[in-house]
Order: sequence, then C-alpha cells, then structure tokens
Amino acid sequence: MVITTFELIALAIFWSIFYFFLSHFIAGLSRDAWIEYIRSSESDEMLLEALDPIVNEIEDRMHDKMQAFQDSFFGSVGQMVKKGKELDPMNAVRKAAARGDWTSLLVEYAANKSGLGKLLPSESPDTDEKGGGSSDFEPLLPKKITELDVK
Repeated sequence: MVITTFELIALAIFWSIFYFFLSHFIAGLSRDAWIEYIRSSESDEMLLEALDPIVNEIEDRMHDKMQAFQDSFFGSVGQMVKKGKELDPMNAVRKAAARGDWTSLLVEYAANKSGLGKLLPSESPDTDEKGGGSSDFEPLLPKKITELDVK
C-alpha cells in the first residue's frame, strides 16, 4: 500500500484536528474534576496534612519567641520591684524594727510622717563592706515573680 502526498497531508490534518479537540475535551474534564475536588471536604484534609509541618514550625518559633519575651519581661519586672522597694520610705522603719533599734525607728517614723524621710541620710547597717546584705534580715514581702516555680 502506497500513501500519496495528498493522503499524508489529509491524515496529518485529520489527526491534528482530532488531537486538538480531544486535548481540549480532556483538559476541560480534568479542570472540572479538579475544581470539584478542591470544593470537596477531602481536599481540606489533604491541605491540612500538607501544611502540618509548616504550622508546627510556626508554633515552635512563636513558643521560643514568647518564652524569650516572658523571661525578659519578668526579669525587668523583678528589677523594677527591687528598685521600688528601695524607694519605699518605710524600708528604714522596717529595718530598724527588725534590728530592735527603737531610736532609729522613732526618728525614721517621724521623718516619714513629716515628709522629711528623703532628706535623712540612708544608713545601711544591713549591708556588709562588699555591698551584700546581711543574713539576719528577712524581707517581709513575698518572693519576686522570677523566683517562683510556675509550671
């Protein structure tokens, strides 16, 4: 069987037209099936499964950042509380009462009541030469937030 040039061109045109329509038809069916799949609940489960490692990584990073912020925040709050305790005019009265030094107690109390507490020189008999505190005086306030064992 011999194929002529005209028959060869006719077959090429026929198969090209057939392939063009077939490919568009298959592409349309594929597109419709994909849209239907995306709208189904099955695709939601697949999407959640695919994004699970990303969500876990985000959660881990946010946890680390929140932990760093919490450590920083409570550390600064502890320092502010310590500075606030030092600014309390009644600290000298409490220390004098703890030592049993009644004369200092009366002078500090009278100075605080009259508003002159900041003008009196601050004596620090509870600190040793290196600036550390003595062990005989226990503060009346609870522990700092950073010292609490919170889990």
